[in-house]
Amino acid sequence: MLAKGDVAPVFTAQASLAGNEFNFSMKKALAKGPVVVYFYPSAYTGGCDAEAHAFAEMKEKFTAAGATIIGVSGDDIKRLNTFSADPEYCAGKFAVASDAEGKIAATYGLVISPPRLGMKDVRGIEVNHGFIPRTTYVIGKDGKIVAVFSSETPTAHVEKSLAIVKAL
Repeated sequence: MLAKGDVAPVFTAQASLAGNEFNFSMKKALAKGPVVVYFYPSAYTGGCDAEAHAFAEMKEKFTAAGATIIGVSGDDIKRLNTFSADPEYCAGKFAVASDAEGKIAATYGLVISPPRLGMKDVRGIEVNHGFIPRTTYVIGKDGKIVAVFSSETPTAHVEKSLAIVKAL
């Protein structure tokens, strides 16, 4: 796993914002200010839902601090289109990106666990992809990692990220 002070890998990814697909560019996001890249296991699962909802609720505060939020999971873009627009979760307030092959996660030193056979999400739909471990990176405008954490609760990731970007 990458650590504080490391240069964050720059990536582009197929993403969704409010149900609309686009190509997210880390390079373009960093040109505007700090970026919070949060990796999460899967849309429509307990902790991931709580984390997305918390980021959506605090989005205006991140924007006021000049920060961009991008969620990254192994979900395919179709699933993310629904999740990104869902008023209970992302609520159309920030983008989520698909890393179905785990390439972005790998550049950050994260290892995807294999799919769990028969696992279903909160809607009863089978989750057929591997899980990226819940890990949040706060990246400064200079491209260096300012903070990284993975052991806190999903909502604590949001609160800590906001405190850090406000201090930048």
